[in-house]
Amino acid sequence: MIDDKKIIVVLPAYNAEKTLETTYNEIPFDIVDDVILTDDFSNDKTIEEAKRIGIKHIIKHDNNKGYGANQKSCYNKALELGADIVIMLHPDYQYTPMLIHSMSYMIANGVYPVVIGSRILGRGAIKGGMPWYKYVANRFLTLFQNILMRQKLSEYHTGYRAFSKEVLESINYNINSDDFIFDNQMLAQIFYKGFEIAEITCPTKYFEEASSINLKRSAKYGLGVIGVSISYFLNKIGLSKSKIFN
Repeated sequence: MIDDKKIIVVLPAYNAEKTLETTYNEIPFDIVDDVILTDDFSNDKTIEEAKRIGIKHIIKHDNNKGYGANQKSCYNKALELGADIVIMLHPDYQYTPMLIHSMSYMIANGVYPVVIGSRILGRGAIKGGMPWYKYVANRFLTLFQNILMRQKLSEYHTGYRAFSKEVLESINYNINSDDFIFDNQMLAQIFYKGFEIAEITCPTKYFEEASSINLKRSAKYGLGVIGVSISYFLNKIGLSKSKIFN
């Protein structure tokens, strides 16, 4: 806890058996009160590994519902357990848990209600081995979004995020997609509600066990991002009423 604020780390997992323990061991339990792992019907021993290392709160999907659905289960359980601050961390060790202190204190001290770990600040993406096509797409999509949404984030596509309870309770994230575009919809909802988002420089690692979507799914995600941005803009100027913003 920080100042009586309960901090819960959520791990949306899929085939994370090989990296889960390394990720878990770096979580700072001097401030983190609980860990939730949601397994999206992995075909490895993620569940068994989670039990072995001592994770108490484990949710198992009976079928592969998707990355967005995995996060929904995580956030719903965290709120049910009384979380004041929720940190979403990938269990594939692509992002270091060592930034949890910094992200949590910014929220606990009332500086920002949302903090994301940016791979673009400090050249973390390039150093970590992000494929060139993903880097170029990231920069283009981020520029497009910043223009339509009138924001100045360095990127919208990181999977390392921290939220205050108030933010999670203010947006209807359960209505969002069950696929990868969920991440983008959620940030759009947060901005639409008037919340500010802080960024912290985050190193990243790209290796065989780290989760990553292929070129085809990346293209689908990119088109989805463009759609979310246009929908946000049209809702803001009163020409549309998307269900995710109302």
